[in-house]
Amino acid sequence: MSTYRRLRDYTLAKFATTALSLLASASDEQLIRLCSLAEKVPRKESYKEKIRWIRELFRQRHPGLQIARRVLKDTNPLHRHKIIQNLIINQLLMGTNKRKEFEARTGTYPPDALLISPTMRCDLNCYGCYAGYYTRDEDLPLEVIDRVITEGKEMGIYLILFTGGEPFLREDLFLLFEKHGDVAFQVYTNARHIDEEMVGKFTSLGNVMPAISLEGLEEETDRRRGKGHFQRIVRVMDMLREAGLFFAVSTTQTRENTEVLASDEFVDFLVEKGCILMWNFHYVPIGRAPNIALMATPEQRDYMRDRLKYFRATKPMLFVDFWNDGHLTNGCIAGGRKYLHITASGDVEPCVFCHFAEDNIKEKTLLEVLNSRLFREIRSRQPFTDNPFRPCMLIDEPAQGRDLALNYARRFTHPGAEILFTELAERIDLYSRQYKPLADAAWEEFQLQKGKKGKVAAGQGG
Repeated sequence: MSTYRRLRDYTLAKFATTALSLLASASDEQLIRLCSLAEKVPRKESYKEKIRWIRELFRQRHPGLQIARRVLKDTNPLHRHKIIQNLIINQLLMGTNKRKEFEARTGTYPPDALLISPTMRCDLNCYGCYAGYYTRDEDLPLEVIDRVITEGKEMGIYLILFTGGEPFLREDLFLLFEKHGDVAFQVYTNARHIDEEMVGKFTSLGNVMPAISLEGLEEETDRRRGKGHFQRIVRVMDMLREAGLFFAVSTTQTRENTEVLASDEFVDFLVEKGCILMWNFHYVPIGRAPNIALMATPEQRDYMRDRLKYFRATKPMLFVDFWNDGHLTNGCIAGGRKYLHITASGDVEPCVFCHFAEDNIKEKTLLEVLNSRLFREIRSRQPFTDNPFRPCMLIDEPAQGRDLALNYARRFTHPGAEILFTELAERIDLYSRQYKPLADAAWEEFQLQKGKKGKVAAGQGG
């Protein structure tokens, strides 16, 4: 890197750190002006658009942006510093420029984040889950994880997500959290291993945010995860909030829990406990004992999309809907376009729900994996539909997923993974056909409303 670029990056980082540190007491008008300045940092147009979107939310006094003030006012000081430095500056502002520079050198644009399963071991036995029945010998070696994180940083990736299995069965992960202090780590966890001692470690590190798995409220969570589990999670949430640490929640929408996940009662509970972000995933019949009857119906999926739209407009929390938010990402993000998944065995899957692979990270570099035949083929087909409310190659365009899995991958990565593409193919096709008219109507309405807002804004601007 040239002296000029180092000086430029240092100056921008110092400016961003100082500006963000003033946000807790900033007026709404100052927040709007700060967004205008932040827009000048990233060189990628899509990131500029997101900053303009955030600026518009500030103008609208959007309740979700109370989170910005919470981050800067109510958090542990080191945690606050790490959120600003690692996630906002390293990953979002400076990282996008570094990723663009990497593309200019290599011809490959890196993903925004890496999802890694350090282990597939788990101390729960939830029905419908593909984790479990694994041994310590099948864990991903720490030195391999370390190498991948290092290679990712060289590309401009400073957001690492850990899943599993239960990642906190690996106590040595804290060595990685400490070594890579410039990275933001999010860990999907059942929270059984989070106690006061671990919360103390989170506090001293500052760069780790748990994402706690929930099935809903007490009845739904205990039914799937065991009696008393929900109350254990409540205590963990209280410990994290009292320590000034942010956490997320990860939900799996099924036919059985949709009404609860979509309720004001559930979301208000999360807000009260201090949750900053809700990840909503849909159950897909993959892995051990796949059960298509657990899938949310097309109508339930459409209902959840509509409810999360309502929550985003009314609740002081962030929401991500892995399948229904394709309009925010221009469709599917798999295959290294925006992320990939590395299993505990080292197999590199296009997506955590796509249980097939061509390469193993133990044998190849991250750049080599990104340029594999499978990943290049996936990216050449994205987006898989012209409706971003139907982004998925597994359940929305299943013919695409079958072709990629059966003709481009070298192996399936879990026992029984092929069932989705063979025995269940006809029923998945039926699901796709049933959901399509609902998604098409929703997309038409979305575009209509967006057009109306654009006309109003243009009229006001004149």
